[in-house]
Amino acid sequence: MLKAHSRLFEQLAFVADLALLVVCWVGAYALRFHVFGHGDIPPFRDYALQLLPILIVWGLAFRAFDLYRPHRLASHLAEWFDIAKASTLGVLVLIALMTFAFRSYEYSRVVIVTFWAVSIVGASLSRAVFREVLRVARRHGYNLRHAVLVGGGEPAAEVLRVLRRRPDTGIRLLGLLSDKRDGEGLALPWLGGVEEIRAVLTSRPVDIVIIALPHVDYARLGAVLNEIGDEPVTIHFVPDLFSLASLRGGVEEFESVPFIHLRESPLYGWDRVLKRAVDVGLGALALGLALPVMAAIIAAIAATSGRPVLYRQERMGLDGRRFWMLKFRTMPLDAEAATGPQWATPDDPRRTHLGAWLRRFSLDELPQLFNVLRGDMSLVGPRPERPSFVEEFRRRVPGYMLRHKVKAGITGWAQIHGWRGNTSIEKRIEYDLYYIERWSLRFDLSILLQTLWLGFRNRNAY
Repeated sequence: MLKAHSRLFEQLAFVADLALLVVCWVGAYALRFHVFGHGDIPPFRDYALQLLPILIVWGLAFRAFDLYRPHRLASHLAEWFDIAKASTLGVLVLIALMTFAFRSYEYSRVVIVTFWAVSIVGASLSRAVFREVLRVARRHGYNLRHAVLVGGGEPAAEVLRVLRRRPDTGIRLLGLLSDKRDGEGLALPWLGGVEEIRAVLTSRPVDIVIIALPHVDYARLGAVLNEIGDEPVTIHFVPDLFSLASLRGGVEEFESVPFIHLRESPLYGWDRVLKRAVDVGLGALALGLALPVMAAIIAAIAATSGRPVLYRQERMGLDGRRFWMLKFRTMPLDAEAATGPQWATPDDPRRTHLGAWLRRFSLDELPQLFNVLRGDMSLVGPRPERPSFVEEFRRRVPGYMLRHKVKAGITGWAQIHGWRGNTSIEKRIEYDLYYIERWSLRFDLSILLQTLWLGFRNRNAY
């Protein structure tokens, strides 16, 4: 019965898409020649000839991109991308047909491009409307699917959170199968142990089984599937990326093979381009505004402690690569000759009088704008450390090197919360990883605004 309803929805969606394509093609013709057109208007019968090829090509393309499968747990954004790809493929095939099979006819490129754009928008909106109708129906108890959750720990908790956040999926959880009678602390009825799945399936109206085992229980997955056997239920498996993934985990399919990413930088593709564009744009603006202040600092350092006014210090940045970070010199040239690299301390005797003032207001960091423009650093990111300190912290703090999956920054999430200088390295890493896992351009701009709002003075800057 459920499969019959599913096929009915597929057929209705398919017919609705075909009708929508006819409207889009006729609409594109009307817009080009009757609304915005001028001069001779070609007869519509020439364009009507293309309706049959359009319906065949788009119908095949939409099915090839699997646009009629159930989308209860699918991403809406991914569906829109599939619609765009299917329509683009359809347009390319349509142009080829017009070129080779309909040589005696001349078709407007504006009509074709308009149809391509309108078909994407129209198909996406029609699905959005359809989902809204389904969401209302499911809230009233229609078109529901009943599921049981097998497993526990963070995977099961996350499944429960997601399904409660998205009632429009129409998936109603009947209960949990877990070894713990308290239901793993989840607010779900406990139906029995994991090995009792067959009894639950035969005694309850279950449509979907969601397996969300913790990683330590993966050896039991085969036994669970054997217990389910040939029961006519849909099975979804939720991998425990929560215990395995250390940074931005995810799943991607490559040539029909699913790849689970356990560790990945958040900055790739357009995100990397956008962040770099912001660094260059805002970095150049900040440098232009700071030049008068920097000129005054250069003159003051040269007058009080001589040259050089800049200090180059080796730091570790993106992917563990080393670079030379620039700062205004705040200590004598031989300040670390006897002691070697060490943390600055309150009332550090190595500082010059001007250097103490520059550090208090973080003005010694201004030359790092050149590092940003050169690409060694970003405006926002974890603060870079000296290689000698990195080796020590790497031994002390698990996951320390993950902070090098993004470029080092002049300011960062840890810094605006006071975790800089000689403070807890564990807390600093906690804040750095929080920033990396939740990175967005909006987050970066928020940190920059907070840095300006809080000012450059910091109690741990010395």
